[in-house]
Amino acid sequence: MTALEISTPQGTARAHVHAADQAMGALVLGHGAAGGVEAPDLVSVTEVSREQGFSVALVEQPYRVAGRRSPAPANRLDEAWTTTVEHLTGGELAGLPLVVGGRSAGARVACRTTAESGAVAVLCLAFPLHPPGRPEKTRQPELDAVTVPTLVVQGERDQFGMPAPGPNRSVVTVGGNHSLKSDLGAVVAAVRDWLPRVPG
Repeated sequence: MTALEISTPQGTARAHVHAADQAMGALVLGHGAAGGVEAPDLVSVTEVSREQGFSVALVEQPYRVAGRRSPAPANRLDEAWTTTVEHLTGGELAGLPLVVGGRSAGARVACRTTAESGAVAVLCLAFPLHPPGRPEKTRQPELDAVTVPTLVVQGERDQFGMPAPGPNRSVVTVGGNHSLKSDLGAVVAAVRDWLPRVPG
């Protein structure tokens, strides 16, 4: 694993790059709003993705690198993310088909910036469809705006809601809640099944 510090307009981001042997693709994942890249689902997905021939970069947003718990506003998160992805695809992950994604808030950032990043697919772990108990505040449009193949892995008891499938979007339901910790095996199986079908 290589840790890179990357300058962005919002401060320094950090990318933990786990290179695959003879990589055939790249996966860049962001963390949740109050969590880090050590979340169990991110760690498990990193391992299975490398087994599938994908080099993985786990990106820490500048607010986390600076030691803050509260996330920056969405536009600042998006700007830091796109700058970091551009750096990675111009360097360590150059020349590889790019899949972007993340868990929770990180998945939202990846969806909002898919076109700008040039990604061929999106992986969402525990997409927060709406704030708990507030289904009227849906974020479904963020998912619907993504035009490339998308996989959403969602806990069946996720208090942030259950996204709907779409023309380019598969939704796999696994046991547990928003943390996805209850059945990491099912999370891994879903990603293992989907990644090889990502367009190159």
